[in-house]
Amino acid sequence: MAFGNSAVLERTPMSTQTISRAEEIVEIIDRMPPDGVIIQHGVEWNDYEELLDAVGEARGLRISYSEGRLQIMTLSPKHEKYTRLLDLLVGLLAVRRRIRVLFYGSSTIKKQPEQKGAEPDACFYVQNAVLVGTKDEIDFNSDPPPDIVVEIDLHHESISKFPIYAAFGVPEVWRYDGNSLAIYRLQKREYVESEASQSLPLLTGRVLTQFLARSPKEDQYDIMLAFEEWLKTQQ
Repeated sequence: MAFGNSAVLERTPMSTQTISRAEEIVEIIDRMPPDGVIIQHGVEWNDYEELLDAVGEARGLRISYSEGRLQIMTLSPKHEKYTRLLDLLVGLLAVRRRIRVLFYGSSTIKKQPEQKGAEPDACFYVQNAVLVGTKDEIDFNSDPPPDIVVEIDLHHESISKFPIYAAFGVPEVWRYDGNSLAIYRLQKREYVESEASQSLPLLTGRVLTQFLARSPKEDQYDIMLAFEEWLKTQQ
């Protein structure tokens, strides 16, 4: 399925000549344009982990895995710009309101027993911040999942990743499609759209949409100043 201008290549099953060796997958990735997508089926967990070891947590690349389905996405600078802006807004809120928020970027969240793994565009610890503390790496077999994950859907769809996050027990997902930001809360292993964030109640989908919508005409610094002024009006 194609979203926007993204190119999607779907293969099933995967051949041992192209998929079992991570270096050959990396060569495919190197030829992918920005906002490209490759989906392949029948991938073994070992192949997935080998690929992660080969590429690391590369900027401009997102890899997800669910019970044999591997999805690789390349990102555009515009995509990264929105991700960074959300990081800055949440960081400013954390400092001004003295809320302990820890940022773990697009850290790979994976568990072999569930046969699932994903890399969000951003993730935050709020309620569970004290449990991860100063850790450089999170072990999701023993550590809690992020309280919030962020997905930017300018040319890709992230709905297919929701069951992965639900399996890990991620309480909240923010999804921005270029027009509006929706907040989803986990209820009975499914995500239901909610008006406001559970972890950061001051933030609603409407408020975040308003500030993200300023990005085409204002730079990050001016948007942060406007957000700071808005925070002053909130009791």
